[in-house]
Amino acid sequence: MPPRFLQIHNLTSYPASLLNRDDAGFAKRMPFGGSIRTRISSQCLKRHWRVYGGDNSLSSIAPSESVRSRVSFERHVLEPLVAEGLPEAAVRAATAKIVGVLLGGEAKKEKAEKIQAKKKMRKPEEQVGAAAPKESVKTDQVTVLGKLELDFLKKVARKAVEAAGGDAAKAAASVDTRMKDKEFKKNLSALAPGTLEAGLGAALFGRMVTGDILARSDAAIHVAHALTVHSQMTESDYFSAIDDLVREEGEQGSGHINVSELTSGVYYGYVVVDVGGLTSNLGGDRGLAGEVVERLIHMVATVSPGAKKGSTAPYAYSHLVLVESASSQPRTLQNAFLEPTRPAGNIVCSAEVQIRDHLAELDQMYGKREARAHAGLGKTDELFENKMTLPDLASWAKERVKE
Repeated sequence: MPPRFLQIHNLTSYPASLLNRDDAGFAKRMPFGGSIRTRISSQCLKRHWRVYGGDNSLSSIAPSESVRSRVSFERHVLEPLVAEGLPEAAVRAATAKIVGVLLGGEAKKEKAEKIQAKKKMRKPEEQVGAAAPKESVKTDQVTVLGKLELDFLKKVARKAVEAAGGDAAKAAASVDTRMKDKEFKKNLSALAPGTLEAGLGAALFGRMVTGDILARSDAAIHVAHALTVHSQMTESDYFSAIDDLVREEGEQGSGHINVSELTSGVYYGYVVVDVGGLTSNLGGDRGLAGEVVERLIHMVATVSPGAKKGSTAPYAYSHLVLVESASSQPRTLQNAFLEPTRPAGNIVCSAEVQIRDHLAELDQMYGKREARAHAGLGKTDELFENKMTLPDLASWAKERVKE
């Protein structure tokens, strides 16, 4: 039997960089253990893993694609059908009806009521000759939809428009009738096994839906915010952009002067894979679940987030990747750094020793219930058991999932 959970721990050191910014342009932070740490949000990490296109990427599996956008229906349903030559008004009405029924029509209803209330407040002469606004097919929030789902909904809209002879009102009514049919949800969910019709991204990281037609996916991969193992280390970077043409004329001024925050640090990252949930979301396919885990371990170790890439080149590989396999409740090793690592000597080695000591304390108190393996730079085999290369570690984890 496969384990219930895989836990992936990693230590990665980044020099001068700005990996994840807040709304003011500063590095994200988090108080922990009585000191302020620099932080990389889980959303930032997951996005970089989702969109990564190199070796060992999720796209190399590509059973189906997830589309995350507010304009998914516009780009994948409305625009392609209009490009086919179908009348835009009818296509827009059909697509708007799909959005309303699929995602719940309360927000749209409230918007329509506000528009109607404004119309009643207008002077009569302002209402005369006013053109009816186009129905919007843009969603208020980012939706996560599978490419298979969008292709299916495009067919629904096409059939409705063709059956209505291009009449907008009839096309919308046709969509409404079709989507309320009991067979509609069955046909939609039959696009792929499990919840994979929502795409690989939704199967891994979940999606929230408000309607009762789309399948909800609970996240099978849980990602913690990465924190530095030490107190934050930041520096204000004063920089200027030289105006070459003005300088040639003898002036010394620059075209732009500004200040940016740069940070450096060793980050502890933590990922939990709910093996049963992942397998279920992938239609019971343990082989595919193993492929996902294998690629995930490679990405955790080698895919770097980072703003200001052009001026900091924030690329780094992990110093340590430790994987644990067990059916017991997962637990982070971040608490190894409640006492911040002191930036003296080799801070990475100090952090590795803190992890080793914390693991020993956990094992002593709770008993060792996890199978462990790791990949690391330097003499990590003196601290942790079962040292491997990263590819071998990823294969080891993959086989644990497939058991």
